[in-house]
Amino acid sequence: MEHWLTSIASFVALAIEAMALLIIAVSSLMAFLGGARLMLGRAATNHQERAVWLRHARWLVAGLTFQLAADLVRSAIAPTWDEIGRLAAIALIRTFLNYFLERDVAEVTALQRRDPAEPETLRGGP
Repeated sequence: MEHWLTSIASFVALAIEAMALLIIAVSSLMAFLGGARLMLGRAATNHQERAVWLRHARWLVAGLTFQLAADLVRSAIAPTWDEIGRLAAIALIRTFLNYFLERDVAEVTALQRRDPAEPETLRGGP
């Protein structure tokens, strides 16, 4: 029974990590293309540059959240304290990254709310 549960948990963690990878890869590609379009096009405004960054940051937060979920699933099946310690360190790092990204997103969002000229497209996200 334990082997069966370990196999399922490993598969679930792998599937969640694949979701996180897909989210991060697609959002990075979109951010790259958006930034390249701004660089190669007419002079980009600060609002347009922030929109590209903000969209990407929001998706990074989503990707980190999925990675943390995969870490939690893996920690449920980690048989040794050494593996649990490594998973805890990784989870802590990802949690801090997530916290600071979310804080930056909140600051930019608050700045946009104070600026009435801000385009509506900047307020989108996951």
